[in-house]
Amino acid sequence: MLLDLVGGSGDVKTAFISLLLSLPVILLALTVHEFAHGYVAYLCGDSTAKAFGRLSLNPMKHLDPFGALCMLIAGFGWAKPVPVNTRYLRKPKRDMMLVALAGPAANFLLAFLAAAVTALIEALAAKYDMFLIFGNMVYYTDNIGLALYFVYIVFRTMVMLNIGLGLFNLIPLPPLDGSKILAGLLPSHLAMRYVQIERYTRQIFLAVMLLSFTGVLSILLSPLNWARGAIEDVFIGLFEFLFKGIG
Repeated sequence: MLLDLVGGSGDVKTAFISLLLSLPVILLALTVHEFAHGYVAYLCGDSTAKAFGRLSLNPMKHLDPFGALCMLIAGFGWAKPVPVNTRYLRKPKRDMMLVALAGPAANFLLAFLAAAVTALIEALAAKYDMFLIFGNMVYYTDNIGLALYFVYIVFRTMVMLNIGLGLFNLIPLPPLDGSKILAGLLPSHLAMRYVQIERYTRQIFLAVMLLSFTGVLSILLSPLNWARGAIEDVFIGLFEFLFKGIG
C-alpha cells in the first residue's frame, strides 16, 4: 500500500500528503473492526470487552503498532484482539462465529460506503474538470481541485484498506478471525486440536514480521491482493455505473 500511495503521483509533495491522510484511515479501519467484535459479543451476552474499556471507538484502545505499520506498508494488518469470554455467550459455538465474522463484515461495509463516495467524487471531478489522474500523474485545475483530489485519496484508501483488513482476517490461521470461524464449523474434537495452534501466536506474528522484510510475505499474500483488487473494482464499478449520469 505504501508503494501504491507514493507511486500514485508524480508529485512528491502530493504523495507525502496522501500518505499522511492514510494514517487516520488506518486507525478508523482497525477501530471499527475491533469495535464490531466487542459489540456483537455484547449483544450475544458477553460484556468482557465493555468491562475492559474496549467497547469504544477510541483508536488508542485498539491500536497494535506493528499491525498498524503492516497495514501502512502492505495494506494488511491487525489491532489488539478484543477479549471475549465464551462462558458468557448464549450459544458459544454459534456466537463465537458471529463475533469473528463481525470484524471483517464491518470492514466490508465501510469499504462499500467509501466506494460510493469515491465514485461520486470521480463523477463530479470529471463533470467539472477538477482533477484528472493519468498514469502516475495527477492534474488539477486549481486548489479546489487539489483539495477534492485529497478527499478522493482518503476514500479510495478507505476502500482498499478495509477490504484488505477484512480479507486478511478471514485467513484461517490462529489467532485471525478466520480460524475462529473455521473452528465453529469443525467437529468438536477437531476444533479443540485446531485452536491449540493459537498458543503459538507470538511465533506466528514473529514469522509474519520477518517475512515482511524479505518480500516473501508479499508473494504469499498475492492471492489476497488479487481478491482485494477484484472486490474494490466491483464496489467502485457498481457506484460508477449508478453515478454515470452525473458526468
